[in-house]
Amino acid sequence: MTALVFVDTNILIYYLDKTDPRKHGAARHWLAELWRSRQGRISFQVLQEFYSTATHKWPRLSPEVRAEIRELMDWRPIALDSEVLERGWRIQDRYKISFWDALIVSAAKATSCHYLLTEDLQAGQDLDGVVVVNPFWKEPNEIWRG
Repeated sequence: MTALVFVDTNILIYYLDKTDPRKHGAARHWLAELWRSRQGRISFQVLQEFYSTATHKWPRLSPEVRAEIRELMDWRPIALDSEVLERGWRIQDRYKISFWDALIVSAAKATSCHYLLTEDLQAGQDLDGVVVVNPFWKEPNEIWRG
């Protein structure tokens, strides 16, 4: 059994960042599995954060980062609209998380994702039906077991 997985910015950064081989390997493994299964989802917010962070950290990788973003467009990124924004505020107030994280959770919900792949929130926490998965603690097959 599979379920849709929303990918947070930090996973894309670790995909490029080779300074921590364990996190780099886990990010590569997760993204490869999400491409294979076609279960990955993303937002324009994540793509913008990815581009900004990656090109600030590695200015020479700008063409590679742009190429990655162009490929991720196949995941049909969701744009911020009034519904995502309003839900984000409700999530922010209810769970006392940052506005930016709340927008990520709201976008995940809007794209019918059951899981949010991130290290920035509490692993295992259920945020309005979106369960946080730390990709450095779990393998894809652990969440997709039926």
